[in-house]
Amino acid sequence: MRHWTVITAAAIAISPLAAKAQDKDIVETATAAGSFKTLTKLLGDAGLTETLRGPGPFTVFAPTDEAFAKLAPGALDALAKDRSRLRSVLLYHVVAGKITAADAVKLAGTGRKTVEGQEAKISVMGSTPMINNAHVTKADIVAKNGVIHGIDAVMLPPGR
Repeated sequence: MRHWTVITAAAIAISPLAAKAQDKDIVETATAAGSFKTLTKLLGDAGLTETLRGPGPFTVFAPTDEAFAKLAPGALDALAKDRSRLRSVLLYHVVAGKITAADAVKLAGTGRKTVEGQEAKISVMGSTPMINNAHVTKADIVAKNGVIHGIDAVMLPPGR
């Protein structure tokens, strides 16, 4: 729990940066962050860029480039070729509404329905916030239409 408090305090301390980020939508913010290149490319491939540029608000649990690199050899290529499955996987990382780090602490132990339609579980293990089995590595990347939390794994919807 202390981890979230530190992240929240750090976000407040860098409020000029947060204010600047709020001028950009989720896609622009993810692109500017520099560690979500694979995700932003896949959002385009799946036809979801305009959705995440919409009014929202959205919370995106965004796999980093390193998270995508952990996939089994050939898995990313196979996912990219199956547009329906790709859309499902990407939408499983999005929750309608804005969930900040402070909100997540209150939601630990509960599930949140993703835009894909299935639930993902929010938890805190020790001092590390998690969504399903993915660890949040960077919290509260604020955009004008929501918030991004970088995660260290690609989550697959149950049954996909």
